[in-house]
Amino acid sequence: MALKDFLGKQFIDVIQWNDPDDGMLAYRYPMQDMEIQTGAQLTVRESQLAAFINEGRIADVLGPGLHTLTTRNLPLLTDLLNWDKAFESPFKSDVYFFSTRLQIDRKWGTATPITIRDKEFGAVRLRGYGIYTYRIADARAFFTKVSGTAPTYYAAELDDQLRNTIVAQMTDIFANAEISFLDMAAHQSALSEKVAEGLKQTFAGLGLELTQFVVQNIWMPEDLQQIIDQRIGMSMAGDLGRYTQFEAAQSLEMAAANPGGTAGLGVGMGAGVSMAQSLMNQVKPLSTAQETPAAATKFCVACGKSIPATAKFCPECGKPQ
Repeated sequence: MALKDFLGKQFIDVIQWNDPDDGMLAYRYPMQDMEIQTGAQLTVRESQLAAFINEGRIADVLGPGLHTLTTRNLPLLTDLLNWDKAFESPFKSDVYFFSTRLQIDRKWGTATPITIRDKEFGAVRLRGYGIYTYRIADARAFFTKVSGTAPTYYAAELDDQLRNTIVAQMTDIFANAEISFLDMAAHQSALSEKVAEGLKQTFAGLGLELTQFVVQNIWMPEDLQQIIDQRIGMSMAGDLGRYTQFEAAQSLEMAAANPGGTAGLGVGMGAGVSMAQSLMNQVKPLSTAQETPAAATKFCVACGKSIPATAKFCPECGKPQ
């Protein structure tokens, strides 16, 4: 390598970040053994921010645009380097780029159930999952509290911390919620908004802006769900007699699904007896009414009037019968 080429590589005239990888939030521009030329051009694209770091301390942050590097647009860096006038020689500083693109479809979920007190079912355990979207809004806060001086920083490295923050917020919301679990599905959008409102300040403290938060599903353990299903069945049946028929029909369906087993046979026989008894109890009043004979009558052989069947004379015309 020629000496001219070697010396030419020591001074940087153009600084830019061309192809950020998906999910990359921060990137340190390679500066080893190189210095920034006075008047160099810094290109910051849309959805990017650039920050100058001097000896581990963040100085100036520049937004999208083409910037000519001078003391005028780097006042804090100028102060850190104790320049009392416009610098004319190359200077050493680290340049970090930050992606402000939306980090979409980030997933959250409860690794373990959240125990809450429900006004209808008492202490219950809930699980939930959903998605959220965020972006870097404050490069200074993100650098000092999250990414630091790492050469690269990806969204995947932040996922666990954000997920734990979300679950903690969900626990607080559930613990103080006055809405029963049965009504949560109808209020899912309102629940998402309430959780998001509580999370925005926490995200902002990390230099992030939470732009979307969605609760996609909340569910209970299977055993409690079965109890809810039974309640729904009772509500549909309307009364105990009809609920007995409902349970009997369910048992017959189970027995039909397993016709060869003795357990299925027993269930079928029990269900049949239960259904038969229920039907007999409902039909009995009607049968009793049908068995009670109405008052017997006959017609007079002379005048044709309706008279009691046991009458020997017609009360109308007096003719013998």
